[in-house]
Amino acid sequence: MILEIVSPEAKLFSGEITSVTLPGVDGSFQILNHHAPIVSILEKGVIKIVASSFNFSKDVVSKFTKVNDQTYTLEITSGTIEMKDNKIIVLVD
Repeated sequence: MILEIVSPEAKLFSGEITSVTLPGVDGSFQILNHHAPIVSILEKGVIKIVASSFNFSKDVVSKFTKVNDQTYTLEITSGTIEMKDNKIIVLVD
């Protein structure tokens, strides 16, 4: 599935992922391949991205924390997410 993370300043991430865990207002939730369509509000917390490989641009790589070769995290203050047709778009502050 494809994940795009966009902030007001720049596109932070775009790529093929295995799963993503997000800080929802009612608790953390995970999205896997072929998840049902969803729209949700995100609160302050950490987005955890799992993928087989990562390709960050030099100007945004410092915003992410490497957990291991297949997992990175990103701290956010708020945001929204839409999952549709196996594509996730996350708008973050």
